[in-house]
Amino acid sequence: MRIDTAAGSILCDPWVNPAYFGSWFPFPDNSLLDWETLGDVDYLYVSHLHRDHFDAEHLKHFISKKATVLLPEYPTSQLEDELRELGFTSFFKTKSDEVHELDGGLKIMIQALISPTDGPIGDSSLWVEHDGVRMLNQNDARPTDLTRFNELGHVHAHMLQFSGAIWYPMVYELPDAAKTAFGKQKRDRQFDRTWRYIDDLKADHVFPIAGPPCFLDDSLWKFNDIFGDEGNIFPDQSVFISEYAKVGGTNGVVLLPGSVSELSESSISTTHPTDVDEFFANKQAHLEEMRERKAPVIAAEKASWRHPEIDVLGAMKKRIEPLLEESIYMAQGVGGPVRFDLTDSFGPDGNVVESIVVDFPGKQVRPYADEKVRYRFKTGRALIEHLIHIDEGDWVNSLFLSCRFSAARIGQYNEYVYAFFKCLSEERLQYAEGWYDEHEKAVEAEDTVLGDWTVQRRCPHLKADLSRFGIVDGNVLTCQLHGWKFDLPSGRCLTSVGHKIRAEKTEKA
Repeated sequence: MRIDTAAGSILCDPWVNPAYFGSWFPFPDNSLLDWETLGDVDYLYVSHLHRDHFDAEHLKHFISKKATVLLPEYPTSQLEDELRELGFTSFFKTKSDEVHELDGGLKIMIQALISPTDGPIGDSSLWVEHDGVRMLNQNDARPTDLTRFNELGHVHAHMLQFSGAIWYPMVYELPDAAKTAFGKQKRDRQFDRTWRYIDDLKADHVFPIAGPPCFLDDSLWKFNDIFGDEGNIFPDQSVFISEYAKVGGTNGVVLLPGSVSELSESSISTTHPTDVDEFFANKQAHLEEMRERKAPVIAAEKASWRHPEIDVLGAMKKRIEPLLEESIYMAQGVGGPVRFDLTDSFGPDGNVVESIVVDFPGKQVRPYADEKVRYRFKTGRALIEHLIHIDEGDWVNSLFLSCRFSAARIGQYNEYVYAFFKCLSEERLQYAEGWYDEHEKAVEAEDTVLGDWTVQRRCPHLKADLSRFGIVDGNVLTCQLHGWKFDLPSGRCLTSVGHKIRAEKTEKA
């Protein structure tokens, strides 16, 4: 998205090239826009390092290096370091939740979220004000509440995520009926969270952005929401408008690549390069055309992945074992061995040629010894070879989001497994361990009443405000921000290991 004002222009998260091992493509397709012109901007804002927001190839070739980067206040320097490597030299380092005035009266504020589960060590939102008009580009970010933005005055335009950006439940080795049921639950939670944010901010106009991707590789085609699957977690903008209408929403604005909205304090007018309703009515035809046109791009990506000269076991030992030695909270949180089955294909469907265990209690990487494991991933050996070849420090932001794997587990979801594989570098590991140390020691004293229960106000997962996001059904509390569930009589988390909640029946007067 590009924001143009009389005081300057801001380009936000320009993503054009496929991400995550050639799996995700932007939908609708934006690769045919005039990027030489669009990239000639005063400011660049990249919300976080996920590769469907940070498109290094596009940033390098099409975005003016004269642009000043509006930098979120993150705990590590990786975003700035990577942008400098691409040729950017001018940076405006913001303070989280602090309003900064740029030239010409343009005001901006970036709210940075910095838990290890917010993107790869961070996610953020951009608030902009000029000449009395305010907008919030919330993007992928999931703040615990939007109070800070409301304090700055009425917002006229609210851009936010509504679609899935994850691999669950599609990759899990489950019966189709179970996948559909879990997918429908997730789809419903995504919309519920979106309605809550919209109601919190009460902006004049709501823009569904930050999703969904489309999947053009033959092996991933089934993930597109074109088959009438109520469990598909990637609904598009037209579905958003339909679902929004069911809860009384009438102020939604859909944008296509090339659409322009003119916004003032009292009005909005939008022009499109083609009819929006007709475009989405012909979605499958558009995807088929994209699939044919992008096939050479996918083929070229695949040709770059194989590195048979790499000793995968040896390289994983060298990379991961020193981090296991230093890890306390994440290693304890995983609590067991994690198995990788590597196949001779580009995904989970081939023959297994090697099985490797990351043994968290034993602090070692070793061959699988036919033992029982609670967590197992199955993927192409070539993908792991490529991650090693490019020295990738975040396998979540590469392998797992590609959906080119299958997963199985015994018991509940374990966030520490994925947190660790985001942190395969010294800097990231030290930050995440410190964050968990502080987080685990924090004592949450404030309570809130939900139905017949008095519970701690902040969710044990990521401290969402349960007075806003908590829903009680019988003896089960659900935090709508991330969908985590808790059994109130015991306090036990039903979604993941750990994270016990403090709760008791409310005494009645």
